[in-house]
Amino acid sequence: MFDLFAPYPIIISLISILLNIIIAIAGILPSTFVTIGTVSALNLNFAIIILIIGEAAGAIISFTLYRKGLQKLSAFPRFNKLENRYLSKLKESDGAHAFFIVIFLRVLPFVPSGIVTLTAAISKLKVLPFSIASTAGKIPAIMIEAYSVVYFLTLGVEWQILVGVVILFIYLIYLTFKKSFRKSR
Repeated sequence: MFDLFAPYPIIISLISILLNIIIAIAGILPSTFVTIGTVSALNLNFAIIILIIGEAAGAIISFTLYRKGLQKLSAFPRFNKLENRYLSKLKESDGAHAFFIVIFLRVLPFVPSGIVTLTAAISKLKVLPFSIASTAGKIPAIMIEAYSVVYFLTLGVEWQILVGVVILFIYLIYLTFKKSFRKSR
């Protein structure tokens, strides 16, 4: 899709930011494909800036929407039983402690952004500190992802397929162990 707009970097930038916002609101979709499209259509440095803007805007908008519309979730017992100790701490904390937990959770690659945003929205954390912490935590993750995409795109098709199969295999192993771990408890 980004190839259609290759001569128009402003349009690509706006589409990338909009897609990042939609992904952040959805809370469960990975932004990897937006990163791939943005990095492949724009130069790396400009793409990183656009991706950071998109992630920040998505975090602020989703945080605000979650806070306004989903605070009622805290009434459900299942939601109050957060299994991740950092998410539980974030829900109960405020101020600098919550700020640094958000940064930490944003840097971790396997913690879904939507869960962090939702938990922060239910916590006592305010919008501005959340926005700063979220963006500060996402910058390293975006840079690693963008540089990985650039490297991946320079590989031959055979290597790209092999990397894709290996990632899929690792993910399936992760899901298998996750299911068996839950069953054993």
